[in-house]
Amino acid sequence: MSVATKPVSETRAILGPAGNRVRVSEESKRKSENNIKKPQRPRKPVPEIPEPVVRNNVSVDSSCSSDSSSSGGSSTKKSASSTRSVRRIGFKAAKVVPHNVDTAPLSSPKISGPPKRCDWITPHSDPNYTSLHDEEWGVPVYDDGKLYELLVFSQALAELSWPAILSKRDIFRKLFENFDPSVIAQFTEKKLMSMKVNGSLLLSEPKLRAIVENAKQMLKVQQEFGSFSNYCWSLVNHKPIRNGFRYARQVPVKTPKAELISKDLMQRGFRCVGPTVVYSFMQVAGLVNDHLLTCFRYQECNSNLKKDLKPKIEEKQVLTEALENTRL
Repeated sequence: MSVATKPVSETRAILGPAGNRVRVSEESKRKSENNIKKPQRPRKPVPEIPEPVVRNNVSVDSSCSSDSSSSGGSSTKKSASSTRSVRRIGFKAAKVVPHNVDTAPLSSPKISGPPKRCDWITPHSDPNYTSLHDEEWGVPVYDDGKLYELLVFSQALAELSWPAILSKRDIFRKLFENFDPSVIAQFTEKKLMSMKVNGSLLLSEPKLRAIVENAKQMLKVQQEFGSFSNYCWSLVNHKPIRNGFRYARQVPVKTPKAELISKDLMQRGFRCVGPTVVYSFMQVAGLVNDHLLTCFRYQECNSNLKKDLKPKIEEKQVLTEALENTRL
């Protein structure tokens, strides 16, 4: 009997009669022949881009992509369009400037306005009062004549306001002999009664008598401490007190330190120097820095302190040593 044989599907030959090397060599020959038969097309030179195109901010990619699309095919069109779209995202509108014209660099406008001051200084405040805040209030004072002047003004605040006092500042200086304690200590009752402005006394009689009496006591303090400045600054350890308040409602009218200074002054014979008067004097003379933290003068007064405090302390130490030597 004949046995029917099923056709067996041809499978990949594991090893040919002459080995796999023959097949590899034949395939390589075919590939080399195909490469020789296909001639390469000469590449078109890329046309130069004229200057007007660059000046008008025309994209270089658009011209290049048009050339590549005519020679390359659909794949090159997609790649060119994709690169063109990506590159155009970062472009900014350029300003067309004519030839031979210089352009200045753009600068951001600076916002100018009045500096931030303490809350009690408003745009409607008296100019003299604003100048006092910006130039004197809170600045440490070491001159005896200036300290005495500020003490008199602090006493006058019980009857006058700061704008009223500042408007009469020249009159005060003229009537009180530029606040020289040695001269004011010699004032008589007749001299005091002659201190009138427009037919009325500059201050009340008790205040005028207190000013003369305080001048006499100030001379005694100068003999004891070398200067009135040494006495005042020794009460605050020779450096201003910095409170650092944020709101005007936090600023006090008197403090325990002011009460101690007031008591010491009264024991020495000073008059009309209550805690409120003393604290006003401390503020304007720079013994305490009560500018608000938001005020531009808060940091300025502190920076001025760093520059001036060291030589003043050294001078005070020399004076105190000299006083101790004289006592011995």
